[in-house]
Amino acid sequence: MTNMVRERIANKRIVCVSCGGASFTEDHVRGENICTSCGLVVSERTTDRGPEWRAFTTEERNARARTGAPMTLTIADRGLSTVIDWRNKDASGRALTSTTRAAIYRMRKWHIRSRLHSSQHRNLGIAMSEMERLSSQLGIPRDVRETAALMYRKALTKNLVRGRSIESVVAASVYLACRIHRIPRRLDEVATETNVDRKQIGHAVRLVVSRVNIDVPLASAKDLIPRLSSDLLLEGRTVKKATEIIKNAEEKFVTIGKDPGGIAGAALYIAGIVEKDRRTQREIANVSRVTEVTIRNRYKELVRVLGISIDIDS
Repeated sequence: MTNMVRERIANKRIVCVSCGGASFTEDHVRGENICTSCGLVVSERTTDRGPEWRAFTTEERNARARTGAPMTLTIADRGLSTVIDWRNKDASGRALTSTTRAAIYRMRKWHIRSRLHSSQHRNLGIAMSEMERLSSQLGIPRDVRETAALMYRKALTKNLVRGRSIESVVAASVYLACRIHRIPRRLDEVATETNVDRKQIGHAVRLVVSRVNIDVPLASAKDLIPRLSSDLLLEGRTVKKATEIIKNAEEKFVTIGKDPGGIAGAALYIAGIVEKDRRTQREIANVSRVTEVTIRNRYKELVRVLGISIDIDS
């Protein structure tokens, strides 16, 4: 800023002291901001904080950028470590000599060992790989994976993984992260994609909830409606009716202690009959991962408590 120029702030905007204009042109070569009305140089020697290179496409921008990906909890070292290239070529692309290649091989080996120098780091390496695999199988978004990774790291810090399988605690973290973000993934679905049985995962879930300071909302049947209705190819009016049925059931405390899958399936069954968009109990039971008996018991209870009149034979 020159000594001859003073800036006046009006309505949180920089204005020209000569003409009062608020429109400026930036000269990147000279580093000056110039008033477009009167030509007064308002500031000079400004610092350009952008990159020194130019790019016109996304590919060029990604190729020329020298900064890496942002920090992430889903990688054991949070994505901050460096890697020695395995292609055995120098910066110019020329192949390394045999002597240099042997030295690089030893450096690469010790570099990998140094990254996993403690049992906790080795545990995180195994756990994050398993979490990435499980999350991909379940189709879980990136923000949910970050929450699951944070939850596992807290459990590891509190020594909750000791004496238990890494897979069970990883599965519990993923399941709880889905609950927090209202992503409809049931415990049975998580157990299906792992080598750990449902009982072990359930025990790990209860342990993490009790020992790690997290607020996990109760599972709601409404969270399952969009996914189940999509699998059943139901009409929008049927989905709306099923959501309304579940809302009324929750207000009358019918859903307390009941499996959300059974409640959601029964609501869709009733809504299908009411809206002439019916699906069989077997079809609904298959996508809800409950038995046909559960669907029958839940829909009869909902019809009785909510006073809904339906014609089963129609």
